[in-house]
Amino acid sequence: MLNRANLSASRWLLLVATISLLVALPVLSIFWLAFFPEENIWPHLVDTVLFHYVSSTLILAGGVGLVTLITGVGSAWLVSMCQFPGRRLFEWGLLLPFAVPAYVIAYVYTDLLEYAGPVQKSLRAWFGWQTSRDYWFPEIRSMGGAIAMLSLVLFPYVYMLARAAFIEQCGSIRAASRSLGCTPWQSFLRVSLPMARPAIAVGLSLVLMETLNDFGTVDFFAVRTLSVGIYDTWLSHGNLGGAAQIACSTLIFVVLLITLERMGRARQKHFVQSPNSQRERYVLRGWRSGVALLFCGLLLVAGFIIPLLVLGGYAFSNFSSYWSEDFIQIASNSLLLSITAALVSVLLGLLLAYGKRLQPKRSVRVLVGFSKLGYAMPGAVLAIGVLIPLAAFDNAVDGFLREHFDISIGLLLSGSISAIIFAYTVRFLAVSTGAIESSLEKVTPSMDRAARSLGRNSWQTLWAVHLPLVRTGLLTGGLVVFVDCMKELPATLLLRPFGFDTLATYVYQFASDEMLERSALGALLIVLVGLIPVILLSRSIGWRRGEERTAVADSEAPALS
Repeated sequence: MLNRANLSASRWLLLVATISLLVALPVLSIFWLAFFPEENIWPHLVDTVLFHYVSSTLILAGGVGLVTLITGVGSAWLVSMCQFPGRRLFEWGLLLPFAVPAYVIAYVYTDLLEYAGPVQKSLRAWFGWQTSRDYWFPEIRSMGGAIAMLSLVLFPYVYMLARAAFIEQCGSIRAASRSLGCTPWQSFLRVSLPMARPAIAVGLSLVLMETLNDFGTVDFFAVRTLSVGIYDTWLSHGNLGGAAQIACSTLIFVVLLITLERMGRARQKHFVQSPNSQRERYVLRGWRSGVALLFCGLLLVAGFIIPLLVLGGYAFSNFSSYWSEDFIQIASNSLLLSITAALVSVLLGLLLAYGKRLQPKRSVRVLVGFSKLGYAMPGAVLAIGVLIPLAAFDNAVDGFLREHFDISIGLLLSGSISAIIFAYTVRFLAVSTGAIESSLEKVTPSMDRAARSLGRNSWQTLWAVHLPLVRTGLLTGGLVVFVDCMKELPATLLLRPFGFDTLATYVYQFASDEMLERSALGALLIVLVGLIPVILLSRSIGWRRGEERTAVADSEAPALS
């Protein structure tokens, strides 16, 4: 019996190690090619474009980080701690911009705000201006425009985590600060904000990683970041080794972000509101109420309502023209890739999470953590890492068949949808694994022991006991991976087979050619699909401990003076 248990444990350890190393292979491949390229152009990159790529990336990340920090934390505190008109609407409404891909909102606002757009046309008609020399208008296709567009759709990362942290904070601590003479503003700065710092650090790190990953927005606005540099070096200049070297530079930023995020959470205790604790809100009156309503309303309108109305208008007015067999095929391609990647991610995530439960050793925890590296990798970086091992495998098989059988099979995996599915799985495996781990943690270990005492092995226990109990985590992880795959642009753009399009590449192709009307239907579908995780997130936050409705009426809350 002991030998059988040891054998089962060894098999699970081998399975977890195999999956983790397979998923980590793209990262290892990037470093290998970067240090051993066929043509070393690193000195040329350093002398010419690398400094510009790095400086643009730093400016973009710094700007987006600052704006999302202010808007995300500010809106979260207002919605969680204050009472003002529309607060109930903004609780879930401020998550809606999360459904809009950054490149889609960039196309929408460029169409609205460029010289030939309706906004500037109206201004010229109202004031009698003839040319652009008669007035000044901010340039949307600029670094400032890119910061604004990314911030509008990424601030929900900070908002949802900061709001959850504010909800869980013990109300008696804030009450104690007020009794000691702190104003609401001082209580926020000295008590609420420091207690929420770990959650804010996580949200901000996610924002910055998504900023590093963005390609569609920065390429459309001609902002030359590291992500664009990878694309140009690889496809425009045909140098994969140089692209891998830039990718390694990008990974340095990723490691730095992870380190800073961990430092931001270091030695922080989590204060959770007790079940009997009442959470009172500050009642905002007069101009304060108006400012809060305007602040949250602008975020919702600019980040979701305007893009939805513009895309909806274009899509419905041109529906009969653009709803064709080709478009249906493109939508089917997106569904096929996303569903397949979601299923593979959920399956691998289940094996990793269950293996970690069965073998809670440090080595297993390290391997499972190693498998989550892909989520921190920008899509353009991941595309290079995926292509290298797949191309090596294809060349090895083709060479073997040529030598022994005089047969050439060409490319089997690289340049096929298999490469895209592999890239999606590597990038989003952390999402499915995290959701399943969270569900498994709620299953008491006594369930495992009871099943084993009845003669069930680990696989039978997984099938009969754990799968029914963690189906919510499986569904949640699968849906979020599905939606993320539908929106993924950089990796798809670089790995897709010739003539193969998804909704993301379809939108990018036509919108980058100033044909927003043609791309609107595809963009609208991506946005509507993106609402699925928003609904899940809203429900998840709404049911957190401390969010239950208290018996205290809003009229009894202290006024903010």
